[in-house]
Amino acid sequence: MSLHLRDYDYPLPQSLIAARPLPDRAASRMLVLHLGSRLIEHRLFADFPSFLLPGDLAVLNDTKVIPARAFSDDGRIEFLFLEPHAANRWLCMVKPGRKLPLAASTSVGGVRGVVQEILPTGERLIQFDAAVDLDRVGQLPIPPYLGRPADSSDSDRYQTVFARHPGAIAAPTAGLHFTPAILARIPHAFLTLHVGAGTFKPVQTEQITDHHMHRERFEIGPAAAQAIGAATRLIAIGTTTVRVLESCAAADGRILPQTGSTDIFIHPPYQFHAVHALLTNFHLPKSTLLMLVSAFAGRDFIMEAYAEAIREQYRFFSYGDCMLILP
Repeated sequence: MSLHLRDYDYPLPQSLIAARPLPDRAASRMLVLHLGSRLIEHRLFADFPSFLLPGDLAVLNDTKVIPARAFSDDGRIEFLFLEPHAANRWLCMVKPGRKLPLAASTSVGGVRGVVQEILPTGERLIQFDAAVDLDRVGQLPIPPYLGRPADSSDSDRYQTVFARHPGAIAAPTAGLHFTPAILARIPHAFLTLHVGAGTFKPVQTEQITDHHMHRERFEIGPAAAQAIGAATRLIAIGTTTVRVLESCAAADGRILPQTGSTDIFIHPPYQFHAVHALLTNFHLPKSTLLMLVSAFAGRDFIMEAYAEAIREQYRFFSYGDCMLILP
């Protein structure tokens, strides 16, 4: 069992980080891991439907990324609007934080805001005088490792084709590979988890069990719960979907309709109760997402698969290729 942060590190050539998506969403490569036989296959994402069995259900996260990155009107402070709290009150990450102490005021898009509270983790609770028009003044918060600002192409490609419910600050990237045509070929259901800072917060403790996740809001509707209950096997599309399903699963695996939030941190030696298979992208070294897939497939097998992906020049991270992990 690996509980040390250093056990989740790996060397990645900078050239393998995908700065842009492929022209065709479904053209990504797909590394397929078979847990029972420990076989690794090289396939294309377009082959994904062929791996589904009768009774399978793909469960996808239909959150929509909001243009959450904005700047103060004087350009001195960068904001990441994380989550609304009551009328015109937002939980925000700000940098540099020293320029926005408690009770300080600033303006974003012509709207004045005052810092009402500074959380122990550094986020600010800011009360604005009116609604901030993020659609007008905000930008999509694409990951900083892409090494470029967001542009007009990201407005389409950094959203899934099934994104419906605004609220995320990052895309559920395993879903970016799907096209309407592929989705129409497979049994599927949607839940919603608004991806927040917790998913990407760096692990800064050597013992990973000392790390704490932020809470993220989710919803499972009645239709989705019914479809999940009728399925023989659940294929989670992305780690965000895994976190919701595992947070909501009863001891016998049943999942009921519900709305709530989760701070679940899945790492070895976690025992899964709901998810049987997983489609996921390749994750950053030392990240909680890498720890989650290591809990699902075993750290040694995941590290073997990542080394294989690097040798075969797979594309990594949000706009990169994907991995299908099967029983």
